[in-house]
Amino acid sequence: MTDLSKYRNIGIFAHVDAGKTTTTERILKLTGKIHKLGEVHDGAATTDFMDQEKERGITIQSAATTCFWPGSEQQWDAHRFNIIDTPGHVDFTVEVYRSLKVLDGGVGVFCGSGGVEPQSETNWRYANDSEVARLIYVNKLDRIGADFYKVVDQVKNVLGANPLVMVLPIGTESDLKGVVDLLTRTAWVWDETGDPLAYTKQEVPADMVDKVEKYRAALIETAVEQDDDAMEAYLEGNEPSLEVIKKCIRKGTINLDFFPTYCGSSFKNKGVQNLLDGVVEYLPNPTEVTPQPEVNAEGEETGEFAIVDANKPLRALAFKIMDDKYGALTFTRIYSGKLSKGTNVLNTFTGKTERIGRIIEMHADERTEVDSAQAGDIVALLGMKSVQTGHTLCDPDHPATLEPMVFPEPVISIAIKPKDQGHAEKMGIAIGKMVAEDPTFIVETDEDSGETILKGMGELHLDIKVDILKRTYGVEAIIGKPQVAYRESITQTITDTYVHKKQSGGSGQYAKIDYTLEPLEPGEGFQFESKVVGGNVPREFWPAVEKGFKVSKDRGVLAGYPCLDFKVTLTDGGFHAVDSSAMAFEIASRAAYRQSLPKAGPEILEPIMKLDVFCTEDKMGDVIGDLNRRRGMIKTQEPTSNGGVRIKADAPLSEMFGYIGALRTMTSGRGQFSMEFSHYASTPRNVADQVIKEAKEREEAKKK
Repeated sequence: MTDLSKYRNIGIFAHVDAGKTTTTERILKLTGKIHKLGEVHDGAATTDFMDQEKERGITIQSAATTCFWPGSEQQWDAHRFNIIDTPGHVDFTVEVYRSLKVLDGGVGVFCGSGGVEPQSETNWRYANDSEVARLIYVNKLDRIGADFYKVVDQVKNVLGANPLVMVLPIGTESDLKGVVDLLTRTAWVWDETGDPLAYTKQEVPADMVDKVEKYRAALIETAVEQDDDAMEAYLEGNEPSLEVIKKCIRKGTINLDFFPTYCGSSFKNKGVQNLLDGVVEYLPNPTEVTPQPEVNAEGEETGEFAIVDANKPLRALAFKIMDDKYGALTFTRIYSGKLSKGTNVLNTFTGKTERIGRIIEMHADERTEVDSAQAGDIVALLGMKSVQTGHTLCDPDHPATLEPMVFPEPVISIAIKPKDQGHAEKMGIAIGKMVAEDPTFIVETDEDSGETILKGMGELHLDIKVDILKRTYGVEAIIGKPQVAYRESITQTITDTYVHKKQSGGSGQYAKIDYTLEPLEPGEGFQFESKVVGGNVPREFWPAVEKGFKVSKDRGVLAGYPCLDFKVTLTDGGFHAVDSSAMAFEIASRAAYRQSLPKAGPEILEPIMKLDVFCTEDKMGDVIGDLNRRRGMIKTQEPTSNGGVRIKADAPLSEMFGYIGALRTMTSGRGQFSMEFSHYASTPRNVADQVIKEAKEREEAKKK
């Protein structure tokens, strides 16, 4: 039996380019998993194994790996780390989201000179939502402009988090020599060979003694608040033992009261050991986190939980599907019970049982086969037929469903068609595999034109998908220009009546409905209510009326886009004892939708994106002027530590295509930006007219 207290399931997440993947490489080297270090900028990092990742120097899909850490001084039995290196780019945040869902702890990596960047904010928000305990690691302190203390302040002010400083850097920029461990008042100094093990422990440098004492006192004061006895002793002037202080820090970290903060330079191999010791000492093991709630068929919590225990019935969550040369891998986090080769498990989503074929422990794209796995493990299963992301696998004799994952709706689409018939079949198979891997990547077929439509989270997201189609699957395709996922809504309340009558020999159809349509607040979706009294519309027909409106709302009356945020209230109506049926009422409500929506002040809505733009100060005027031309709304402008400006704005997606090229041209290649979907808002009249005109042209083209 494995001792679960020696397990740490952790994720490493941060903004693009803060050094997550390099940090993961260093951890693998220190834990003896790899012997030669691969560098991201050389395209040789272990966990970046896709061609697209090597070329662009960014992480696209989260990679899983397992390693063991006995402590920097071999002071413990080896602890097992299941590490997931997640992408930083905003178009792939779904990878971060789903990784956080199954992890027990995380390491947030921040760049010593860039500080708290836009993507770190999004990831931090996800981690808060998932209630994941975290350590903070301020990386790249060897870079010009790096400032550990400034980043700590940003964590407080921008993220609203409470960083608990555990180490202080010795020197900065090119003079970074090592770190001082505040609890033991020991300086760890690395030599210049770049060997991570070439360090000596020394006295605190004389010029740092006062600073170390100041930060150490603050550290202990914050920690002892977790324990009344320790607090009392401390206030009386007795410093608690190291063991008691560490217990307090562990308790506060798991309760999310504060985040132990480390620093160093992963690239120069300085400070990573202290971080790894912190993972063991302060991040929770699988039994110390809130267990996963179980839900019923409607998705409501049942009050039962999947307790992390190998002796309980099996509960496991499939959180990622990845296709490779051996077949589809289903990454699975086991919450309770055991999973053994050759046993049958139940997928509660499909109701089917599946036989467990091969169980694999992953090390990026290498693998080790195992016969069984148990509560706390993260493994990949080979050969699962109908398992999708978010499905629960459980013991067939004790079925249960774990809380599933919720994914954001795509905001951008492109049309794609194979170059010739030979590529058509290949494309169908490839897209099927890609959809299983990525829940935010949606594929639809336009029934009228027969075109295949790919939908995703942003330009880069779809760009990479097309690249994978071409390279991994050898599909040559013709790509249409990007389309925005517009929506429609109504602006006025309207009361109306509709009668559906059909008499043509035999039994007829009759349904009469009186109803009110009213706009709702953005994000409230579609709602239906019946206020019929006295049985004018019998209760058994209410669901049919709701269904008629619900089905119709997928096609708006202006340009055929789905209609959002309105409420239908059924107020009265009439029925016929013989001729009324659910079908008649459904037909009536569909016709009523088409009759009334044009009278309710329909409008076109467009997706508005949240933008974060970095540029140098001298180019700020150009960038803001350009954003204004793109109908952007500037929210804030703040100077950054490295002499630039950070502009936050909202702008419509339709105006943002190709923005990266324009920004680079304006800023001589030094500008950066990220954007994510924020909300839907009504479009100006001229834009709405254009959208409606294009929709009509598409309809005409299809008829021809």
